[in-house]
Amino acid sequence: MTDSLNDVIEELKVVSGNERSNVPLPDDTIISQYEEEVGFSFSLGYKKLLQEVGNISYGTIELLSVTVDKKFHGELSTAINDAKEIGVPASWLPICEDNGSYYCIDPQGRVRYWTGDGASEEQWHDLAAWVKDVWLDGN
Repeated sequence: MTDSLNDVIEELKVVSGNERSNVPLPDDTIISQYEEEVGFSFSLGYKKLLQEVGNISYGTIELLSVTVDKKFHGELSTAINDAKEIGVPASWLPICEDNGSYYCIDPQGRVRYWTGDGASEEQWHDLAAWVKDVWLDGN
Protein backbone atom coordinates (compact mmCIF):
# COMPACT_ATOMS: atom_id res chain seq x y z
CA MET A 1 0.00 0.00 0.00
CA THR A 2 1.49 3.31 -1.01
CA ASP A 3 1.58 6.63 0.75
CA SER A 4 -0.27 8.03 -2.24
CA LEU A 5 -3.30 5.86 -1.41
CA ASN A 6 -3.26 7.22 2.14
CA ASP A 7 -2.96 10.74 0.72
CA VAL A 8 -5.92 10.42 -1.66
CA ILE A 9 -8.06 8.82 1.06
CA GLU A 10 -7.36 11.77 3.35
CA GLU A 11 -8.02 14.23 0.50
CA LEU A 12 -11.34 12.49 -0.25
CA LYS A 13 -12.40 12.79 3.40
CA VAL A 14 -11.63 16.51 3.33
CA VAL A 15 -13.26 17.46 0.01
CA SER A 16 -16.37 15.41 0.78
CA GLY A 17 -16.75 17.08 4.16
CA ASN A 18 -16.50 13.51 5.47
CA GLU A 19 -20.22 13.17 4.74
CA ARG A 20 -21.24 9.54 4.80
CA SER A 21 -24.22 7.43 3.81
CA ASN A 22 -25.98 5.03 6.14
CA VAL A 23 -24.05 2.07 4.68
CA PRO A 24 -21.94 0.55 7.48
CA LEU A 25 -18.23 0.23 6.80
CA PRO A 26 -17.03 -3.38 6.65
CA ASP A 27 -14.60 -4.78 9.20
CA ASP A 28 -11.99 -7.47 8.54
CA THR A 29 -14.45 -10.27 9.35
CA ILE A 30 -17.09 -9.02 6.91
CA ILE A 31 -14.48 -8.54 4.20
CA SER A 32 -13.11 -12.07 4.73
CA GLN A 33 -16.60 -13.57 4.53
CA TYR A 34 -17.33 -11.53 1.43
CA GLU A 35 -14.08 -12.57 -0.27
CA GLU A 36 -14.94 -16.21 0.31
CA GLU A 37 -18.48 -15.76 -0.97
CA VAL A 38 -17.59 -13.90 -4.18
CA GLY A 39 -14.37 -15.78 -4.90
CA PHE A 40 -12.01 -12.79 -4.96
CA SER A 41 -9.08 -11.88 -2.72
CA PHE A 42 -9.24 -8.15 -2.11
CA SER A 43 -5.95 -6.25 -2.19
CA LEU A 44 -4.81 -4.43 0.94
CA GLY A 45 -5.46 -1.13 -0.82
CA TYR A 46 -9.02 -2.06 -1.75
CA LYS A 47 -9.70 -3.23 1.82
CA LYS A 48 -8.38 0.10 3.10
CA LEU A 49 -10.66 2.02 0.73
CA LEU A 50 -13.68 -0.04 1.79
CA GLN A 51 -12.95 0.37 5.49
CA GLU A 52 -12.15 4.08 5.41
CA VAL A 53 -14.22 5.64 2.62
CA GLY A 54 -16.57 2.86 1.53
CA ASN A 55 -19.60 4.92 2.51
CA ILE A 56 -18.52 8.29 1.13
CA SER A 57 -20.32 9.45 -1.97
CA TYR A 58 -18.50 12.36 -3.55
CA GLY A 59 -19.79 13.79 -6.80
CA THR A 60 -21.12 10.95 -8.90
CA ILE A 61 -18.72 8.30 -7.56
CA GLU A 62 -19.12 5.84 -4.72
CA LEU A 63 -17.64 2.42 -4.09
CA LEU A 64 -19.82 -0.65 -4.36
CA SER A 65 -21.03 -1.72 -0.91
CA VAL A 66 -19.66 -4.65 1.06
CA THR A 67 -22.11 -5.36 3.87
CA VAL A 68 -23.10 -8.33 5.96
CA ASP A 69 -26.80 -8.32 5.03
CA LYS A 70 -26.40 -7.17 1.40
CA LYS A 71 -29.49 -4.96 1.49
CA PHE A 72 -27.94 -1.67 0.41
CA HIS A 73 -27.99 -0.04 -3.01
CA GLY A 74 -24.86 -0.77 -4.99
CA GLU A 75 -24.02 -4.06 -3.28
CA LEU A 76 -20.84 -5.61 -4.68
CA SER A 77 -22.22 -9.16 -4.90
CA THR A 78 -25.09 -7.97 -7.11
CA ALA A 79 -22.76 -5.83 -9.21
CA ILE A 80 -20.44 -8.77 -9.87
CA ASN A 81 -23.34 -10.68 -11.42
CA ASP A 82 -24.60 -7.64 -13.35
CA ALA A 83 -21.09 -6.91 -14.64
CA LYS A 84 -20.65 -10.47 -15.90
CA GLU A 85 -23.91 -10.10 -17.85
CA ILE A 86 -22.42 -7.22 -19.87
CA GLY A 87 -19.20 -9.13 -20.48
CA VAL A 88 -16.85 -7.97 -17.74
CA PRO A 89 -14.14 -10.65 -17.49
CA ALA A 90 -14.64 -13.02 -14.55
CA SER A 91 -11.16 -12.13 -13.28
CA TRP A 92 -12.00 -8.43 -12.97
CA LEU A 93 -13.44 -7.21 -9.65
CA PRO A 94 -15.99 -4.39 -10.03
CA ILE A 95 -15.44 -1.64 -7.46
CA CYS A 96 -17.72 1.11 -8.76
CA GLU A 97 -20.76 1.21 -11.06
CA ASP A 98 -21.17 4.22 -13.32
CA ASN A 99 -24.41 4.36 -15.34
CA GLY A 100 -24.28 0.69 -16.24
CA SER A 101 -20.51 0.66 -16.79
CA TYR A 102 -17.97 -0.54 -14.25
CA TYR A 103 -14.60 0.43 -12.85
CA CYS A 104 -12.86 -2.85 -12.03
CA ILE A 105 -9.60 -4.07 -10.55
CA ASP A 106 -7.88 -6.45 -12.96
CA PRO A 107 -5.55 -9.30 -11.88
CA GLN A 108 -2.51 -6.99 -12.25
CA GLY A 109 -3.98 -4.47 -9.79
CA ARG A 110 -4.83 -1.88 -12.42
CA VAL A 111 -8.22 -0.20 -12.44
CA ARG A 112 -9.94 -0.68 -15.80
CA TYR A 113 -13.17 0.78 -17.18
CA TRP A 114 -15.71 -1.53 -18.83
CA THR A 115 -18.70 -0.24 -20.79
CA GLY A 116 -21.50 -2.09 -22.51
CA ASP A 117 -19.24 -2.02 -25.59
CA GLY A 118 -16.39 -3.77 -23.76
CA ALA A 119 -13.13 -2.66 -22.23
CA SER A 120 -12.29 0.96 -22.85
CA GLU A 121 -8.80 2.37 -23.21
CA GLU A 122 -9.20 4.05 -19.83
CA GLN A 123 -7.08 2.49 -17.13
CA TRP A 124 -5.14 3.53 -14.05
CA HIS A 125 -2.00 1.84 -12.75
CA ASP A 126 -3.39 1.48 -9.21
CA LEU A 127 -6.24 2.43 -6.89
CA ALA A 128 -4.59 5.66 -5.75
CA ALA A 129 -4.35 6.91 -9.34
CA TRP A 130 -8.01 5.99 -9.95
CA VAL A 131 -9.22 7.71 -6.76
CA LYS A 132 -7.26 10.84 -7.69
CA ASP A 133 -8.17 11.00 -11.39
CA VAL A 134 -11.77 9.77 -11.31
CA TRP A 135 -13.20 10.23 -7.83
CA LEU A 136 -11.44 13.44 -6.81
CA ASP A 137 -10.52 15.27 -10.01
CA GLY A 138 -13.36 13.91 -12.14
CA ASN A 139 -16.09 15.41 -9.97
